[in-house]
Amino acid sequence: MRRVVVTGMGVVSPLGIGVEALMEGLMANRSGISRLEVLEGIGGLRPRLGGVVKGCDGVHIPRKYRRSMTAMSIFAAVAASEALAQAGVDYERLSHSRTGLCVGSTLGSANALQTFFEQYLPATSIESIRSTEFFKIMNHTCAANLAQYLGVTGRVVAPSAACCTGCQTVGLAAEFIASGKQDLMLCGGAEELHPLAVGTFDILQAASTGFNENPESSPRPFDDARDGIVCAEGAGILVLEALDSALARGATVLGEVAGFASTADPGNPASPSPQAIAVCMRAALDDAGIAPADVSYVNAHATGTVLGDAAEAEAIGEVFGAGPLVSSLKGHLGHTMAASGTIEIAACLEMMRSGVIVPTRNILTSSCACKLRLALTAERMSFTVCLKNNFALGGVNTAIVLRKHNDEQ
Repeated sequence: MRRVVVTGMGVVSPLGIGVEALMEGLMANRSGISRLEVLEGIGGLRPRLGGVVKGCDGVHIPRKYRRSMTAMSIFAAVAASEALAQAGVDYERLSHSRTGLCVGSTLGSANALQTFFEQYLPATSIESIRSTEFFKIMNHTCAANLAQYLGVTGRVVAPSAACCTGCQTVGLAAEFIASGKQDLMLCGGAEELHPLAVGTFDILQAASTGFNENPESSPRPFDDARDGIVCAEGAGILVLEALDSALARGATVLGEVAGFASTADPGNPASPSPQAIAVCMRAALDDAGIAPADVSYVNAHATGTVLGDAAEAEAIGEVFGAGPLVSSLKGHLGHTMAASGTIEIAACLEMMRSGVIVPTRNILTSSCACKLRLALTAERMSFTVCLKNNFALGGVNTAIVLRKHNDEQ
């Protein structure tokens, strides 16, 4: 099995466009959450908060590609361009059969689906529907649009596992490369905000509703006053390649994907199990051949729900004790769902490079995570191994182990 490394990263998030904007916002402890007009006036909907991307219209993308894209495909294209530029990948290489793409989203575009039915239902007619609409609605819209735009001819895969999507794409892409099926992969997740996503969590009693007048105070991962998820949008794209390939072309190695696990919890599709989360984290550590004591930092999924944060805190305590520092980035970004895994992996790699741990935003008092070493302020710490968690509705759990690369390994 070949070793797999990250050589490029691209991000579009509520904190701005680009990895630099993401890290500047995180280090400055800024919030990307605001009160959204689009959520006003929807019958029965209680939340009014969300994290939206600003200034990413994709006008530089040629119209022949852009006409079948919605916001999330544009986010993915912008993030992919940044990642490829950092990796120094020649665009001609993208047309090689051993270069693939693994990018997913929670759904196809809900905004496009709404437009479709607004045109179809009044007269039960398809006469006004454009030919490009289906390419916006299909579940692999981001992957297909990105492959067309970049000219990718290798494997094109579009996992869809809600909040685990971004993490799964990295793990699956790494496995394709490790097994020798592909040499280079673009991977990641993308999401665009629609009231349907906010409404889904509201129906499940899992959306933040108590901070509508004070948007920057929510979500509150691990905090006693947490009251649910704040939905957000964005994209994160990574360039993964075999270590020997990266070294041969003189690429800068940003980190190594050392281990990955994706497991299922059939107990309850909406309520996470601490035991199942612990099983997933241990499986990722086993895959990496790394002991819990060697992990210095855990980037928690922690979305700010009452049950989810408590379950994850219990599981982290069970696997690691009070050893590693723990923080969640959801207080800054909200929950970017399918994009969250790769956006947060990019942040983890940047934290490992800079030696600064970003703390959890909006945490004042925590009892659910009392056994953990929570990062409450930015902490300088040199570390070489971290673990990233993501968990999804439907009982899908994922964890990735990231390792800092050095020439002696």
